[in-house]
Amino acid sequence: MAQKPCCATAAAREIKQLMVNGTPIGLAQLDEIMDEVKGLDLQSDTEIGEALLKKVKVFNYVPSSAGPDYIRALLEEYHRRG
Repeated sequence: MAQKPCCATAAAREIKQLMVNGTPIGLAQLDEIMDEVKGLDLQSDTEIGEALLKKVKVFNYVPSSAGPDYIRALLEEYHRRG
């Protein structure tokens, strides 16, 4: 599981941008989350998207109404990384 950063400075270095519905959103721990979900060896986009969103919510606020938009953006990034 992704580790919580030791301090605010370390946390700031861990923020990556993701385009969600055309808006750049800063997400903490995105690289670690992507690696962690990739290691789960999930097969379907539904499973992958749900796992990504669940882990993103541990470190970031995600409005409940925006969940599907985040899943689409996270899946796009996940597949882009290969």
